[in-house]
Formats: sequence, structure tokens, C-alpha cells
Amino acid sequence: MSETLPTHRPPSFEEKYDLDDNKQPVPVDAAYIAEVAGAFFDDPNLDKNHLQLEDDSPYPEVRSAVANTDDDTMPVDTLRAWLIGFMWAIILPGLNQFFFFRYPSVGIAGIVAQLLSFPIGRAWAAWMPNYKIFGMPLNPGPFGVKEHVLITIMASVGAGSAYATDIVAVQRVYYNQVFNFSYQWFVVMSTQLIGFSMGGIARRFLVSPPSMIWPANLVSCALFNTLHSQEYAGMGTRGGISRERFFVYSFLGSFFWYFLPGYLFQALSYFNWVCWIVPNNATVNQLFGEIHGLGMSLLTFDWAQIAYIGSPLATPWWAEANVITGFISFFWIIAPAWYYTNTMYTAHLPMSSRTSYDNLGKSYNVTAIINKDLSLNVAKYEAYSPLFLSTTFALSYGLSFASITATLVHAFLYFRKQIWIQARRSLSEQPDIHARLMSRYKQVPEWWYLIIMTSMFVFGILSIELWPTQFPVWAFVLSLLIAFFYTIPIGMIQAITNQQVGLNVITELIIGYALPGRPVAMMMFKTWGYISMTQALKFTSDFKLGHYMKIPPRSMFWCQVVATVIAGTVQLGVQAWMFTNIPDMCSATQKDGFICPSTQVFGTASIIWGVIGPARQFSKGQIYYPLTFFFLAGAILPIITYTLTKKYPNSAFKYLNFPVIFNGTGAIPPATATNYIPWAMVGFLFQYVIRRRHFSWWTKYNYVLSAALDCGVAISVIIIFFCLEFPKNGSIGAETIQTWWGNTVFANTMDSRGTPHIILPKGQKFGPTHW
Repeated sequence: MSETLPTHRPPSFEEKYDLDDNKQPVPVDAAYIAEVAGAFFDDPNLDKNHLQLEDDSPYPEVRSAVANTDDDTMPVDTLRAWLIGFMWAIILPGLNQFFFFRYPSVGIAGIVAQLLSFPIGRAWAAWMPNYKIFGMPLNPGPFGVKEHVLITIMASVGAGSAYATDIVAVQRVYYNQVFNFSYQWFVVMSTQLIGFSMGGIARRFLVSPPSMIWPANLVSCALFNTLHSQEYAGMGTRGGISRERFFVYSFLGSFFWYFLPGYLFQALSYFNWVCWIVPNNATVNQLFGEIHGLGMSLLTFDWAQIAYIGSPLATPWWAEANVITGFISFFWIIAPAWYYTNTMYTAHLPMSSRTSYDNLGKSYNVTAIINKDLSLNVAKYEAYSPLFLSTTFALSYGLSFASITATLVHAFLYFRKQIWIQARRSLSEQPDIHARLMSRYKQVPEWWYLIIMTSMFVFGILSIELWPTQFPVWAFVLSLLIAFFYTIPIGMIQAITNQQVGLNVITELIIGYALPGRPVAMMMFKTWGYISMTQALKFTSDFKLGHYMKIPPRSMFWCQVVATVIAGTVQLGVQAWMFTNIPDMCSATQKDGFICPSTQVFGTASIIWGVIGPARQFSKGQIYYPLTFFFLAGAILPIITYTLTKKYPNSAFKYLNFPVIFNGTGAIPPATATNYIPWAMVGFLFQYVIRRRHFSWWTKYNYVLSAALDCGVAISVIIIFFCLEFPKNGSIGAETIQTWWGNTVFANTMDSRGTPHIILPKGQKFGPTHW
């Protein structure tokens, strides 16, 4: 039943949330903030005007999307929820794995299952007879929001391709290693589940405190509450159409609009309009292009492009401002300065590209430098070419280095007190209403997480010792320690800013120095070191969603574990079937498009980092040695901002977050300015202008709009792919719609071709003479 309200008269919405934007902030001290919000640091997300809230969150984002009540009699672990969840845990991972190896591809996101599960659940409640199976009712009555949450988590937790399936694919395609299903299952289960135990340890730091808001989850909460017509105080009393009708209108608009940039008029997606005017001017295309350029054309009309790095309606504006500050500083100022001065020989290559190159400006041929056993042939390497990267690719490595050290220093300076206090605080001692409501449910015993950790550790040991992986146990343990060490600091940054710092580059760097010449070991170290942390944060993020929606923690635990096991097993089965039954699988000439683009990238990276090794690229005297100084910059800059914030506590310095500045652009490449500049523009409009000037509208509709736009694009992408692109191997409209000006103009430019600044005569080489 719902928590009993106070006996005194509850304040009105206007009294409680005080929508007067001109009201001066109430002076509060750090102790009071810590007492009310549980934030033992200067939290930019905190609304200091409205801290006197005993029965709701002090964060307006949370208030607008999450109900501050709970009905603990509402069914959760119903047979209906588990059966529908099982269905999605099989269908989504299976389909996504099948199309993962195809180009062009389509990804079916968890939000699709979230949307479609609603009518399925309602139909089940209306038409399914109420028989009992093992004493559990097949139809327990009306389809509730808690069942819907459980289904959605089961659908989404393993929807994407498991990272370790690429290890299996690369071993088969590149190294002719086809180990049996036991090996594959051990690796996938260990890499997918061992992070859950880390997430279990981190939950008291990343889930319970109200300051850990996890902005992306608020979109899901708003959609759940909208679909189930939940009413709660935080959504406000603004008039106008209901949230449900607003969602339907926005969803339909998004669905039909996407047919333009997604199929009929693709130039609206890659809107490099300046390049259309001068398609053969290399400099203009390098600066204004949106494919291989810096994207100074500014615009796109494709929500899929705008939300490629996450919805701008979910990320707080101050965090978006940090990201765009990093983008402009590094990619609009430093990148062209490097490029046009030919720093690190970048002017001989496209401005922005995800490909590696040789000294002729062609794609790097890794087969030209390896022996039959895939070890490095030094003589061939010295006779062929060093490896070159585009400006943005090289810069992204430097920024990744900086983000690793900046994260540790920032966490120590800003979060050390928060971590220490949360380590000793129970759930019932948390200061917000949601934690108090959740404290009535049984928590997950610590020994459950210990069993997951122990069993998955054993699976990992078995997979690396019983098969010839050349991956020593000490390296396996080191990879897990790296993942565990970074889980809490990176998780705290993500929970506040909606930005996750990746460990993929640093894990590649460490193992490349520690075990050179072992590409399979490199892939394994990277996967356990990087994905274990990612899975830990996925686990805690889902737990925060359950925290907001009042799902019992034990139900959350089991639905994630069981769905992950099912999803990983299905993906391995689909992958094994494809390699057995599809001819020329992963060949560049495969007739049905199953060319395995991700496997190619993963395999090339294993050779670059595992065979050539970072010592030949980043050590002193090598081409990319200057990038290592980013480690030092990442360690120093947070100290400077922390010192300035202490001296000037009310200045703009408190909003500077260098882990976000360095890592916010981590999706470049393959992301481009198309995915950042419009993202920041939309974020500024909704998260700053509308939020400040029309707070009641923002409170009621902002997160619903984000969910509607995401859902519309997700469904439209599926319809376009399966109805117009996949049939007849993409030949529908080959002579009509695919070839008209609006679908070709952006491709007939130097931006699309990736023309470099310096074009050498055919056969002439660039770069150092010795390497």
C-alpha cells in the first residue's frame, strides 16, 4: 500500500516547488545540503531553491519523472511478466546478433520492447484465461507498471551483442581458432556477469544516494508513468493536453518524420550544405563536412543523429556545456591547428576517419606485417609502413588518456567524503523519499554477489587455461582489478552527468605493453577490464531504475541475471548457426551483406595493439609519443579547477568537470560534429531556456518528449529496414529514390570522399624514413 502521508496539511504544488523563477535562492550551508540531498560535494544538479522537501526529491529532474509514492501490494514477479520477459530476452538478442554481422544493419533497442510490451501486457490481461501453473496465476489481473518495468529490464539488459562474441568471431575469422561451445559460453558468461558482482558492491554508492540521479533513467520513468497514466505531485498542475496525448502526438510525428532523413531525403541527415555549394574545395569540405570533416555546417534534421550520443533532453545542461566546451576546444581549435601544420603527418590523411593508414595514405594492410602464426614480422613491418591515424582519431586517443587520470583525481578531490560516508550508511538512512520507500523491501544478500563473482571467476579461469589463449591468470586478475577500481568513480560521474568514461583504450595500452605479440590475450584483457566495468554500471543503472519505480531488489537481481544468461546463450547459438550456414561469412564480397564490420574493426585493433603493440606507436621517439602527455594534463587540470572553486565557490569554475570535458567527445570517431553541435543546441533550448523560462511545461513534458522521439525513430528504423532496405538485398528503389539528388548530394563531395589537405603524387610516401 502507499506510504502514509503526513497528518498536517500538505503544501500545494506551488508552495512545494515554487515555480517563481525570479525568487532568490535560500541561503543554505553544506551541512544542510548533505542532510537533505545526501550530496557531500558541490552538486551542480541540485536545486537549492527547493531543498525543504521532506516527501520528495530535491532534484527537479527526478520530481518531474518519478512518483514519490509506492503501492507495495502491486504484483511484480508474476508468471505473465516472466514469460513476456523471457520472450524479449530471446527475440531481441537473437535479432540484434543476426544483424550485428550485416552491413547495413539495424539495432532494436530496449525502448522498442518497453513500448510494445504495454499492449501485449494489456491484451494478456484482457484475453488470457486465469489458469494456475505451479500455483501461480497465469492472468493475475490488470497489467501493472511494476510488471512492465521488470519486462523492460529483461528485454534490454542483454539486447545488444555481447562484447565477447566478437572475441569468438575474430578468433575464427582472423586466427583460425574454432573452440567448442563450452569455451565460448564460459567467456561470454564470465565477461557479462562478473561485472554484476562489482555493481552489487557499488550499489550503496551509486544507487541509494539521491544525488546519484542517473539522468537517462528519468526518460524511462517518464514513459512508464505516461503509459500507465500515473499521477504524482512532481509532474505539476499545468493545464493543456495530457502527457498521454502529448506522447502519442510526438511519437507519431517522430515516426513519420524519420522517413525523410532516414530514407526519402537523406541529405537532411548529413546536412553538410556548405559542401553542396563548393563540393570540390578541399579546405571547405574539411571544415564544414559532416562525414570526414569538422561539421561547421552545424545542422542536422535527424533525431537519430542528434541523439546518437544520448538524448539532449536527458543530460543536464551544465554537463552538456562541458561536453561542447571540450568539443570546440579540441576539435574546432586544436584539431585544425594540428592538421594544417601537418603535426604527426595528419595533413596527408582525411581530417576525421576511423580507419588506420599506411605511408601511402591507403588503409593499413595488417596482413603485410604478420607471420603465418599472426606474430609480428619486424622485417616486413620496417619494410612496409608505420601506422598512421587521422587527426580526430589521434586526438581521441589523447583525450582518452587524459580522461583516465582526470577521473581518478576528480573522484578523489570531489567525491572522497561522499564515498566514505556512503560506505557506512544504510538504505533507511538515506535522506530522500525514494530510499525510504525502498527500505521496506528485502535487500539482495551480499553472498549472492559473492556466488556470482566466484562462479564467473572460475569460468574465466577455465576458459583461459583449458584452451590455448596465451592469457595468463595474473593478467586476468589485473583486468578485473582495473575494472573494479574504476567502477565507483566512473559510475559517480555517469550518475551525475550522463557521461561514461570508457576503459577500452587504457586496457589496450596496458596489455599491449605487458604482453606484446599476443592478440587473443589483448582482446580478453580488454574485454574483462572494460566490459566488466560497463556491465557493473549497467547493473547499477538498472537498479536505480528499479529504485525509482519501486521494484523489489531481489526481483531486480534475478531478472537481470537470468535474462543475461538467456541472451548470451541465444547470441552464441545464432552466431554459430550463421558461421555454419551462411557462405563466405565475414568476407568483403559476401552477397547478402554479412561482411562483419564490427569483427573487422575488432580484429584490426587486436593486431594493432596486440601484434604491433603500443611500444612502436606511443613510446619516446615514436610518432604518437606526444599524446602520452595527455595523461599529465588529465591529472593536473582537475586540481586547478578544484583550487579555484574553493577560492571562488560561487563562480562558474564549480561547473567545470574535466572528466566530462575529456571524455564527452569519446564517440569521435565514428561520431562527428553532426552528433555534437545539434545535440548541444537542442540541449540548450530544452535544458536551459525552457527549463528556466517555462519550468512547468518542462516538468510535465520534457522527458515524455524525449521518450516519444526515441520511440518514434526506433520503430521507424525497423519499418524502413525490414520493408524497404532488407528485401531484395537493398535493390528497392535502386534506380529511383536511392539515386535522386536528395539522397546523393551529400555523397558527391570531397567531404564524403575524405580528401586530404596534402595530396601526394601516386606512389610517393610520407612520414619518417625509419621506424
